[in-house]
Amino acid sequence: MSLCQSYVPNYFSIADILATQERVPCKFEMQVKHLGFLDPGSDKRDIEIGTSIELPLWMASVLNSQRPSIADVGLPKVFKEAYRDIMKADPCVVDLHKLAKYFYEFGMNLCMLKHRESAEIANVLVESFKQRFRQILDWAQHSTTEVAESKKLDNTEKIIYQMGREVGSRLHMWLTEGGSLITAADMVIQHKKMKLTQKDLLH
Repeated sequence: MSLCQSYVPNYFSIADILATQERVPCKFEMQVKHLGFLDPGSDKRDIEIGTSIELPLWMASVLNSQRPSIADVGLPKVFKEAYRDIMKADPCVVDLHKLAKYFYEFGMNLCMLKHRESAEIANVLVESFKQRFRQILDWAQHSTTEVAESKKLDNTEKIIYQMGREVGSRLHMWLTEGGSLITAADMVIQHKKMKLTQKDLLH
């Protein structure tokens, strides 16, 4: 996944597909015919009003977007208040890979449902990323080998970390081994020639 696709629902993005596969609690607000098989604890053919089931986020968002809403979507454990408080206290110590491999993607997709706590979730996502980004940048710039703590990064953070390491490695190679001389681009050279020609014509 390239970072330009991150946080944007993309039909062809594997990361987006996996992020929206995460399950969220749903409470049905109306009867739904012939979908009783979605409830593993029931042998009924239909889903009755008040039934609570955990469903993939992509399915929950469809049910919630109908008017009137078919199901009310609750918060998954990872974004409930207790976990948000942990992230606020010190996000850098949290193992996001274990908590939610697609933490930021999952959170942003959840916010699109306009849940009553969406603003709070969005704030936790931003502040957590800002603090963890500094740590990731430090690892990428000052570690010659992959740090063990990088295993605690979520999918988006791992991409950033690997990109940082690659850029750092190239810079180190250029500084130590040298490279070709830095020259002006052809467009700049042509522009200078044109200016000189115009100057000669005026004089």
